[in-house]
Amino acid sequence: MTIAEILDQAKTLSRHERKELTKLLIDTLDTNEPALLPKTGAEIVAMLEAMEPIEFVDATIEDPVEWVKTQRRKRADHLKPDREG
Repeated sequence: MTIAEILDQAKTLSRHERKELTKLLIDTLDTNEPALLPKTGAEIVAMLEAMEPIEFVDATIEDPVEWVKTQRRKRADHLKPDREG
């Protein structure tokens, strides 16, 4: 259900019911969820060091435009059998 559909349903409510719904919706915003604090540089470094090494795809291609073109060509070649039936 989309927000527009919910709004259409809410418009069918009486003025009092819409006011009550509004209050309930606003109350859901006042939850005591802990605020996410941004990570410090040291925390980010620790996270990166804890990660498993990753292998770059086509790391030998230095030109970013050529790298993207290569990835698109590979994807098209991979999907070609599906497209041709």
